[in-house]
This record gives sequence, structure tokens and C-alpha cells, in this order.
Amino acid sequence: MDYQRCVDILSRIHENPHRLPRPTRQANVAKLLEALGRPQRDLRGMLVVGTNGKGSTCAYAVSAVAAAGARVGSMPSPHLQEPRERIRIDGVPVTRAEYTAAFAEVWQAVERHELPVLSQGIFTATAAVHFRRAGIDLAVAEASIGGSRAAAAELGLDVKVLTGVGLDHTRLLGGSLAEITRAKIAGARDGDHVVLGRLAPEAADSAELVLKERTGLSVWRVDHEIHYTARTVRPARSAGRDGDHAPVTLLDVTTPHAVHRDLPCPLPGTHQHHNLAVAIAAVDAMVERGHIREPDGEQLRTRLAATRWPGRLELVPNARLDDWTGRVLLEGATNPQGAETVAPEILRHARAGGHPRPPVLVFAAMRGKDVSDMLAPLPADWPLVLTRTDSHQAADPAILHDELSPSRQGPCLTAEDAPSALRRAAGLAGPGGLVVVFGSLRLVGEARTALALPPA
Repeated sequence: MDYQRCVDILSRIHENPHRLPRPTRQANVAKLLEALGRPQRDLRGMLVVGTNGKGSTCAYAVSAVAAAGARVGSMPSPHLQEPRERIRIDGVPVTRAEYTAAFAEVWQAVERHELPVLSQGIFTATAAVHFRRAGIDLAVAEASIGGSRAAAAELGLDVKVLTGVGLDHTRLLGGSLAEITRAKIAGARDGDHVVLGRLAPEAADSAELVLKERTGLSVWRVDHEIHYTARTVRPARSAGRDGDHAPVTLLDVTTPHAVHRDLPCPLPGTHQHHNLAVAIAAVDAMVERGHIREPDGEQLRTRLAATRWPGRLELVPNARLDDWTGRVLLEGATNPQGAETVAPEILRHARAGGHPRPPVLVFAAMRGKDVSDMLAPLPADWPLVLTRTDSHQAADPAILHDELSPSRQGPCLTAEDAPSALRRAAGLAGPGGLVVVFGSLRLVGEARTALALPPA
């Protein structure tokens, strides 16, 4: 088996060629791990669920764990460009060869035991097998959509994190905040340590009802047991250099375990303050459980300052596409809550360019997304290019066009794929203009590939 064969198999699994019901394929994940000799047996760590903010929270947590001197395996979801991005050691994606070796072991078990599973089950099992091969026993895992039904829940990690809840994936999780919260927090088990991000009252009440059914829990909540404050500082001018450094955001985070001061928050957007605080609380929970030692304060600040998370308000300042050069802002917001959260940063980038033409939006989404509400936080007169990704769940651009708000004023074009959409947007933006890509993480990944950016 080679790496491309892995990619091809995953593509077929996504399409569910045998039309097996989702519950059947979900139930087979535990059986697959058993057939593989339970590679998750020795894993400890944290499982992160939530509507938004999971990936950034995991990225911060990986940095913090590295500051404690531990090797950590992480499982972000989804990948942007290549499946191997879903398995990382100390934040670095595995090689294609490493991914292929672990995948081959998993696929042999699938075929030998006739265990069709969801693609998330394959991703989880492949990560667990690689962690066993690499001698990794500490994991930071991101659940794809749900909580108890997520394949990553089968890893049995005992620190559970709920970043927040919004209305997304309602067909699978329910049509209210209460129902979605129940689906996401239901993965908490007796004896777990649970970290809750900031929740709307309806979601908080729902989480409390679920957690009351468990025994032996430790529960820390933002604004209750977890507190944080943020401030922006401009570092002093360095000797021998002219001008000031760019402003830096520093957080003080207090948990029942410790007080952490002057933690740098390098990812853009005020929502990242919350994500960093949640990540630090989860790492403190792992310290209390004996999974890792206490991170060194200076190492913690250094590691956090170096945290990067591609595809989330990622600015490519000198993007090149054929003979066009300009700025491209990549944002993986996939629901109205996420779009509203990142809109202030997108508007800030729009103002910073000093360009005579408005930014141009390149937008794609999965079927069933609330297109009108996702676009609502951004100016209605910005030009828009609708496209589709290569996902079998992608909405057709013509359907996206029909779902636009009648108040939309700017020109609206369509394109057959992400590279074509980027070229049309570049033409509208003009040399040095700003193109904003959002609506789908798959679209962000395809845009990164079109811009010749390597997987990160």
C-alpha cells in the first residue's frame, strides 16, 4: 500500500458505497480497536468537543504540554490538505510513510474482520496505531462533530473539554442548544475531569443535567472556577533596532490548580483568549491527574508564543496566483456563530490594506448550511465568488446562490472549483487586493494547495 492508496480508500469510505446506516458504522469503531489489540490502552490525555474553537484549543494545549517536557500525540479534525495532518507528534504532522504504515495495519483489520466504519473511525484507529508504534502515551484529541458518538471518544481519555455550543450539524445533533449540548457532553464518564467553556444559559443548564448523572466528576467552568483577563502590550524597543515591535496580547489565567501570568496569545481574534484559557485549564487538569508534570513558566510562555494554527484567520500577505499578487485571508468558519466571531478580524484586515477596491469573498459550504446567516456579518456590497469543494457533501454553487439574502448588493459570480474561484476573485480584487476565503475548511485546504502552501 502507498499513501495515494490510503487517500483513495478514505475517499470511498466518505461516500459510504454500501449505504450502511451511521449507527452501524459507529458501533464498529470499538470492535476495530479491539481487533487491533486496543492500541489506545495506555493513552492518557484530553478529548476536546464543541461547535467552534476545538482546533485552536488543542493547538494551545499541545504547546503547553510540550512545555512540561512530554511528547504528545494530537489528532486535529478535519485535515486541510492531507490526511496525515490528522496525526501529529509534538504538533508536527507525521510523514506520508508513517501514515501509510499505520493505515495499512488498520485497513488489514477492517478487511480481515469485515468491519465497515465511518471515516472518523479510520482516522482515530490510525492515530492510535501510530501512537503505539511511536511510544506515545499522552494524547490531545479533537472530536469531529459529536461527543459520546465521536470515534475519538473510544480512546477513553479522562479529561473532557467542551469549548462552546452553537447551532451547527443540527441534522445529527438536534435543533436546539440544549440538544446539541447533550450530544456533545454525553461523552463524559464517571470519574472524568470536565472543563466547560463559556456557554449560553440553555446550554449550561443542559450540561449540568447530563453531568449530574455522572459520579466522581471534577468540573471547572469558565467564569466560575476558571477566570482570565487579557491585555495588549507593545514590547519595549529592542537595542540596535528602530521602531517598536507589534503589539502582543497577554493573558492571566486562574484555575483551581494554579495562577498563570503573562501568557502570550498569538492567534488573532479576541475569541482566542477564551480558547487559550480553556486549554490552560485542561492542561492543569492533566497535571492534577498526574498525566504530566507542571510546565515550566518560562517554557510555557515560549511555547505558547510559537503556537500556529493554519486556516484560521491565516493571512498570506504576499500570495501569488499566476500573474496576480495580493493578500489572501483563510478562515475556516463553517457556521453562523463562527462567522460572526471572526468577522471583526476580517473587517480589520479589510481596513488595513488601504486598497481602493473592496475585499472579495470566496465562499463554499456543505449542504444544509445556513448560507445567508454565515455571510450576514460581512458587508453585503463585497463581491462574492461562490464555488464548491471536491467533497461529496459540498453544496452546488447554484444552490448557494439561491440561498443568498435578497439584501445582498455586491456582484456575485460562480466558479467550478477552488482554483478557478481564486482566479476570479483575484481579478475582481485587483493587484495588491484582499481575497477572503471562508465557509468550509475543505475550501481553505484546497485554497492553500492552489496557493502552493505546504501542509502544516
